Amino acid sequence: MEVVHSIADLRSRIREYRRKNDGSVGFVPTMGYLHEGHASLLRKARSQSGLVVLSIFVNPLQFGPGEDFERYPRNTERDLEVAEAAGADLVFMPSVSEMYPAPTRTTVSVTGLTSNLCGASRPGHFDGVATVVSKLFHIVQPDQAFFGLKDAQQVAVIEQMVQDLNLAVEIVPCPTLREKDGLAMSSRNVYLTEEERKQALVLSQSLELAKEFVRGRSSFTAGELESLVRSHIATAPLAVIDYAEVLAYPALETFESSTHTDSVIIALAVKFGKTRLIDNAIIQLRK
Repeated sequence: MEVVHSIADLRSRIREYRRKNDGSVGFVPTMGYLHEGHASLLRKARSQSGLVVLSIFVNPLQFGPGEDFERYPRNTERDLEVAEAAGADLVFMPSVSEMYPAPTRTTVSVTGLTSNLCGASRPGHFDGVATVVSKLFHIVQPDQAFFGLKDAQQVAVIEQMVQDLNLAVEIVPCPTLREKDGLAMSSRNVYLTEEERKQALVLSQSLELAKEFVRGRSSFTAGELESLVRSHIATAPLAVIDYAEVLAYPALETFESSTHTDSVIIALAVKFGKTRLIDNAIIQLRK
């Protein structure tokens, strides 16, 4: 495994690989502080790609005022150990000045999909995500890029960007990985106190209740599901709901009844203390 810090070096290594090999290039973009969820993306890329490229970059453009950019967890030594064990070939670790050597005057904005959920709670967040992912796609020029569905809205936004801009990369969505007790793996879980961590289990529990509710009915409304989910989350005294919504997926549009919808997402964002956690379940209603 090789670590590079400059765009020029990364491009040089990828060009050299393509000159000598016919295999595809798989790409896993991350903000670091890697956990088993990230490792699963790397293993998926390893199984499908000849060259596996990992990026570790905490992107300032996707953090708003007062958010946790400065205190976002970082552990370079551990990240490299996880990356090597999971099969990464190249790790790209640029500085902020390498990625943004001058004030950014060009950004990428995906409309519609970003007007609700995290887009409503974090204005400008997805412009920052789309801009940095677009830059990384142009730098790496991967054949496939692997993203976890814990950030399902992000996956939908990136898929839309790739489609609209005719980018030559296949987006591979991968299932959310969870701890043994059900909590979705996240770099931000490290912020939780012992009691917050315990109460945060209401997120996965509420999603399981919602899935069970859907399985037992031929039709349902978004309001019924949202009421069920919110009621269960409210049993945790420390939980402060940012949003708990049921939308058509991947359009992320409101709907009245499941009878006219192929897939829905139950999307959650809940704060425990200063830590904001997201989780979701995507339910396919009809093939």
